[in-house]
Amino acid sequence: MSKVFITDTTESIDKAVKEFFNYLEKTGLPILKSSNEVYIKVNGIDFKKHTYTSPIVLEAVIKYLKSIGADISVMENSTQANFTRMVFTLNGYKDVCEKTGAKIIYLDEEDTETFEFKSKLSAKEDPKGYNLMTYRLPKTVVKIMENRDSITYINIPKLKTHSMAVVTLGIKNQWGFPQHADRGKDHNFNLHSKLVDVYEVIKPDITLIDGTEGTIHGHYPPTAWEDKLVIPFNILIGGRDTLAVDVVGARIFGLKIDKIPHLKIAYERGLGEGDLSKIKVIGKDLEEFKEVYDWDLLQKFPENVKIVKGKDLLCREGCQNNPLTILQMLAFDYPEKFKGGWFIVMGKGHDDDLINQLKSEGFTKGLVAGYCAIDEVGKGLRNEFGRRNVYFSGACNNLAETITAQLKLSGISAIDLTPLSFEEAMKILQEAQRHGTKALITTAF
Repeated sequence: MSKVFITDTTESIDKAVKEFFNYLEKTGLPILKSSNEVYIKVNGIDFKKHTYTSPIVLEAVIKYLKSIGADISVMENSTQANFTRMVFTLNGYKDVCEKTGAKIIYLDEEDTETFEFKSKLSAKEDPKGYNLMTYRLPKTVVKIMENRDSITYINIPKLKTHSMAVVTLGIKNQWGFPQHADRGKDHNFNLHSKLVDVYEVIKPDITLIDGTEGTIHGHYPPTAWEDKLVIPFNILIGGRDTLAVDVVGARIFGLKIDKIPHLKIAYERGLGEGDLSKIKVIGKDLEEFKEVYDWDLLQKFPENVKIVKGKDLLCREGCQNNPLTILQMLAFDYPEKFKGGWFIVMGKGHDDDLINQLKSEGFTKGLVAGYCAIDEVGKGLRNEFGRRNVYFSGACNNLAETITAQLKLSGISAIDLTPLSFEEAMKILQEAQRHGTKALITTAF
């Protein structure tokens, strides 16, 4: 049976991390391989509170690995619209690495190699080329793939639900490997297969979920709602079989594999144990976790922004929940700055009199999100309201364009989202650019 270990962090995170690795060592396989090199993938999508792996957990893991002679690197490629050098500076990872002597690898600043999605996807013949069949992986990831016998790769995701993938745990955390430009296309109902495609080419040796807290109603909770959307679980969940670890992590939220497409696909492909009855859980009784939590967005949005949804096709994995997540964050975390009076149009299948409807309600500017809506109504909206008033977010999930549009429409600057001055932020950005960052970055400064 696959074994998954749950340790309690209430007394001490250091103690919980040591207990976890002691469990692993008893399974008979060493933590370190011949080179003593360890690469740690954190969930560092952003520096927004509650969205990233705890730096305290990261530090505890590094300290333990150092104690057994590991040579450690911490790597990440943050979410679209952001860049990893900024994230590490603001969320504490840079300080942790400097304190512990771990090396930092900004994956968005590396050269890449190209791979092909195994699943081929459903719309490969699309003449407009919206569906990307290949993805680029950074050279460090390729190095790990080519040296699995000598390099240890440890995945440390955060315990989060996800409004597009249901959960974002070990397998979903690896979506940080493909470059930004390769993530947005076909980020729709095909996303689940693509997550498994990446997992199939590189699997962690160890996955340890940071469950000191967990987020519900998605992975990017407005800080204004943290009392409702952030749950203090005070646990770590880990093991060698990432799928089994994810299944147990999902169960903490009361979620089963048949409701989580990418975990179900991974199980059907034979990429780990997905049957909870065949997973031995050590350290906690799962019956302690009785509540079923909601993974989709809390359906609360600003009344002064009109949301227009297509009736024929609207994928939650892309042009629906991607812009709605950002809308919630801007409207409810920055209410003093946020300005409404604009629209978001998404999906396929809109009324013929859409423009008249918008005009009759006083809306003359907004965002058209995703290929479907752009193709169907984008030209007409720009002809009516002007190019400067109607923003397009291409692909199924071009988060950089989505955030840029919403920041400009709402009157908020990207600098407002950071604790830095304009000069400080630009200095970090220029350093990332000097090192060749390939991140898609918002231009709303």
